[in-house]
Amino acid sequence: MAKDKCVCKSVPEWLNTYGDMVSLLLAFFVLLFSMSTLSPGKYQQTAVGMSVALGGSPPSILTGGQTMSQEALISSKPGVYQDLLRISESEEYKGRVTIEERDEGTVIVLSNFEIFESGSARLTAQAKEVIEKVGAIIIEHTSNIIEVRGYADDRAVMPDSIYPSNWHLSSARASSVVNFLLTDLRQKRSIERIAEVRSGLFDVDYFYSPDRFIPIGKGDVDVVKELKAAKASYDYDLSELKKEYESGKIDSNTYQSELDKLSKKYEADIQTIRARYRKIEILVKRETRSG
Repeated sequence: MAKDKCVCKSVPEWLNTYGDMVSLLLAFFVLLFSMSTLSPGKYQQTAVGMSVALGGSPPSILTGGQTMSQEALISSKPGVYQDLLRISESEEYKGRVTIEERDEGTVIVLSNFEIFESGSARLTAQAKEVIEKVGAIIIEHTSNIIEVRGYADDRAVMPDSIYPSNWHLSSARASSVVNFLLTDLRQKRSIERIAEVRSGLFDVDYFYSPDRFIPIGKGDVDVVKELKAAKASYDYDLSELKKEYESGKIDSNTYQSELDKLSKKYEADIQTIRARYRKIEILVKRETRSG
């Protein structure tokens, strides 16, 4: 006699769907729990990954987008790049703050005002004000390496200077800016964003980590090159003027008048070139740090 088969009751179809939903909800809440203490690095990677997956390509720097390798990461939300432009185009800072896109990344140039005390690496009050505004934007909305470049003009350092050469002076100036960002600005922003710091939404140690910053002294190499070019142009014009005088094309009065104009133009060119290198460049590199 054949044994009776066990007849099992069928599971309702809705229960399968319900089970899937519960599993997905559980995974979702585990994900939320794991992100309860925000890690800026992981958050950025997640945001960029979703942007690539949904959009098909990484968003551009010009729209405040992010990538981890191909584009300079200026912001973690749209509009931050426009904030930089707003500073550079304001009446207060127009001509003093400029933004350039280069192959190496985004460069913010501070120039056309007294950034340092003469022959010194000590920042002026005006320079600190500008660096605060720009620094808070590029530091707190990027995870990229930030390179600060200091410059000096062609004039030798004073005999009683603590800097042996313009190389030392330019390096000290770059380091002075980095030190200001990592001390004064960090402390100020920690106080201004204290609620976010306490809630874990803003990690000061992450954004203001010293391993993000590279101070570089450019010395006087670039300014000397331009001054040599200006001197060569002056010498050529002077030789042509002398030829005209010696050939009798112009008289002595005209020669002297043109010589004075040429000399004044050369002196003005020298001052213009030197003034152009009274600057600081802050480069947000396309390279992002690990973590």
